[in-house]
Amino acid sequence: MELKLLDVSTESFSPNAVEIKDDVFAKKFNQDLIHQIVQAYRAGARSGSKAQKSRSEVSGGGIKPWRQKGTGRARAGTIRSPIWRGGGVTFAAKPRDFSQKINKKMYAGAMRSILSELVRQDRLVLVENFAATGKTRDLVKKLNELKIKNALIINDDVETNLYLASRNIAKIEVCGVDDINPINLISFEKVLLTVPALRKVEERFA
Repeated sequence: MELKLLDVSTESFSPNAVEIKDDVFAKKFNQDLIHQIVQAYRAGARSGSKAQKSRSEVSGGGIKPWRQKGTGRARAGTIRSPIWRGGGVTFAAKPRDFSQKINKKMYAGAMRSILSELVRQDRLVLVENFAATGKTRDLVKKLNELKIKNALIINDDVETNLYLASRNIAKIEVCGVDDINPINLISFEKVLLTVPALRKVEERFA
């Protein structure tokens, strides 16, 4: 299978096509698997940091507030009882891990399915390289020339100048091959992939 190569300097597709592996970029679209992986990825991003104190964790209350009998009041053993103001919570919430177990083969299969669908929808754009000067205005000018306003730029490794130039542009994100995930692949209209990054993607998911 071949994919057209976009020449960034001339803003046109090169007559030379690049060979890509069918076992990575020509898979069937598996909606159920992708949905499961995306849900699991989002669940793993949840902080789960909600926390409350039970009666044993609230400070104070070490002494019995009054004697057991003879006061006319209800018996009480601590002022930190859940029925007292300032007391502990009866069923206190604790930090929770929302992450879900995902098999490596399932994750790789979902990524192959997403990459294949990007190719079918002409949303995957292959470039020889995508360098930047570090200036945001230069990158904006180049993206405007390419008529790209919403894209994920994937390089084999995160280039400092490209990252600095892109971090203040809305709907443009730069990442390395090791940082791609199902969420950022499906969140952008276009995915710009450099040739070195392509080879790393093939090596990782083949």
